[in-house]
Amino acid sequence: MAKSKAVSVAELSANPTAVVRRVRGSKRPLRLTAGGRTQAILLSVETYERSERERELLLALARGDREMAAGRGFSLDRVLGDADKVLARARK
Repeated sequence: MAKSKAVSVAELSANPTAVVRRVRGSKRPLRLTAGGRTQAILLSVETYERSERERELLLALARGDREMAAGRGFSLDRVLGDADKVLARARK
């Protein structure tokens, strides 16, 4: 994975509007650095929400794998219904 771009805390303090514009205009995270070391990650709301939806879906898939391995689980109709709900929220 390519390293994300970075902005220093000093730059953020000096020009917060430009940094926010930069984050909002990008689909990639922006590393916030101090002393040359990453201190935090900045994401646009769109990128954050997409990431959370993807994480939610991956957790559901992992849970399903564990349930199947243990001989438990849900019907295909229920799984597809739950997937439809996740996708519907993603479209909002």
